[in-house]
Amino acid sequence: MSWVDAFVAGALLGGVYALLAAGLALVVAVMGAVDLAHGHVALLGTFLAWTIGDVTGVDPVLNLALVVPVMFAAGYALQLGVVDRVMPRVDPLGWVVVTLAAAVIIQNGLVEVYSDEERTLDPGVLDGEQVVLAGRLTVEWPSLARFAASVALIGLLHLLLTRTPTGRLLRAGADDGDAATLFGVDPRRMRARAMGLAAATAAVAGVFVGMGATFGPADGPVWLIFAFEALIIGGLGTWRGAVVGGVVLGVAQAIGAEVSPGWGELAGHLVFVVVLAVRPAGLVRTAGAASGRGARTGVPT
Repeated sequence: MSWVDAFVAGALLGGVYALLAAGLALVVAVMGAVDLAHGHVALLGTFLAWTIGDVTGVDPVLNLALVVPVMFAAGYALQLGVVDRVMPRVDPLGWVVVTLAAAVIIQNGLVEVYSDEERTLDPGVLDGEQVVLAGRLTVEWPSLARFAASVALIGLLHLLLTRTPTGRLLRAGADDGDAATLFGVDPRRMRARAMGLAAATAAVAGVFVGMGATFGPADGPVWLIFAFEALIIGGLGTWRGAVVGGVVLGVAQAIGAEVSPGWGELAGHLVFVVVLAVRPAGLVRTAGAASGRGARTGVPT
């Protein structure tokens, strides 16, 4: 693989990382804390898609029609029926403890049901030959399709949060929950909707990751790290940041792997550390960050 090929392959992989980071960005904005179970939730959705395909023989992409609503309902019910009963008001430290417990439960549950064997998802309808982009530059069609689908879904999530009543309520609750409550907004249901959207988004990203690489019950923490690094590299305040951060992380991993097979993830971690040290607000800064007021704390726009 040439350096150009590695760069393009990494950028396409970065689109999937961006989708994984987008769900985490939503949770961080609404809850004010990192969801330590985010990678495990994505993995749960991936195993659900694999199970449906194994039992029915249906294409994994088509399985998303069932996986997405199931994962949304699971995230909604978990937040409204469990987390909110433990913490009526969001406490960042308590939130970290609860999501850590959820991560442990999900991982051990997956091991019990599926053992620790690694699996992969058939690309199904996304499978295909290489595509020639320019000259001799070729890319794998499944990677290009997953990248395009990921960016399109991030765009749809942006439109949902900026152009619909539900999105405006989520943004209002994230910006000032107490003020939103005075106008009749139920913060518990807004948090539940945010968790449902994050779980559904994570599941789709997990399915896309599973089509390009093997996955197992122990991969949840790794996927969480990728999402977190992409989010920080790009910046918290905008969906463009998630895309940029995911692409930068994917390219770094691909270039590192081109240098040495064992350097892929290490190169991504090093880029994350460098960006965090040099540009803590991320590569894509919001107007607030640029003017010295810090990144926007509401839902990314």
